[in-house]
Amino acid sequence: MENVSRVYKSIMDNAAKRIVGKQEVATLAVISLLCGGHMLLDDVPGTGKTLLAKTFASALSLDYKRVQCVPDMLPSDLVGVNFFDMKQSEFRFVRGPVFTNILLADEINRAMPKTQSGLLECMEEHQVSVEGVTYKLDEPFMVIATQNPVETKGTFDLPEAQLDRFLIKTSMGYPTHEENVEILSRKLAGEIDSAPIEPIDKESIFEARREVASVYVHRDLLSYAADICEATRHAKDVVLGASPRAMIALVRVAQGFAAIDGRDYMLPDDIKKAAVPVLAHRIVFHNSFFHREDMGKTLIKSLLESIAVPSEQIDFSRRYAE
Repeated sequence: MENVSRVYKSIMDNAAKRIVGKQEVATLAVISLLCGGHMLLDDVPGTGKTLLAKTFASALSLDYKRVQCVPDMLPSDLVGVNFFDMKQSEFRFVRGPVFTNILLADEINRAMPKTQSGLLECMEEHQVSVEGVTYKLDEPFMVIATQNPVETKGTFDLPEAQLDRFLIKTSMGYPTHEENVEILSRKLAGEIDSAPIEPIDKESIFEARREVASVYVHRDLLSYAADICEATRHAKDVVLGASPRAMIALVRVAQGFAAIDGRDYMLPDDIKKAAVPVLAHRIVFHNSFFHREDMGKTLIKSLLESIAVPSEQIDFSRRYAE
């Protein structure tokens, strides 16, 4: 896990230069990148969502673009459009902002559902289809989206299909008193926006991804992950539980937790750490009143307490093979 450790330490050190605290959220951002997934930051205004996304992008030697989502935005504003070139007398494709490595979709819930759907293919297949022609996106490709859960005017809830494509959903939360004092001190000294960033090279990211994917997962742990996801589908008041995509995401993120911990094998605790940020936002309840993030978290935590954890001695000296 040499490359994973180097990438993780570099990004976390850079994040600490501009962001006070929030190591947990920054760790989830690194895991999302190394697992090839996308991240949704959901929190009230002013908690540093955009700053975290920008700092994270700056810590990587990758192309980065930011899109401010608004209600009158069209899908073509994201993916691109065929433009008729008068000089050449032919149509040519003008690429949209999704043709980058790190895309920050700020306030994604301000975009209309038609525009939000323009990201579905990009996030899942890492490609764009326009008028029958498919264009591949550059690798690595990651979407970091932010949204404000308290505003309702001019906002549109993300559909379940869109939420299911976010590998991880988390929130920043308010800082502690000590962190507030440190934020004020840094801001007055001008250290937040001007702190130098030393980006990690792209090849190290690809190497780290391969190391994460090689983390050994015992069959009993695969069964444990499946038990958790299956239980969400039969829970009370749930109309939509964790999908097979969510189940795969749970194992991938658990591999990420193992890798950044320096291990090339997974433990049950890795699955427990991954369960809430991976599964909670994918649960849909019968009554819209209960379609809330805290209910999803409560359900996942209760399932983790009730489902039996693999207790027999697992042999980590060999990798599991079918």
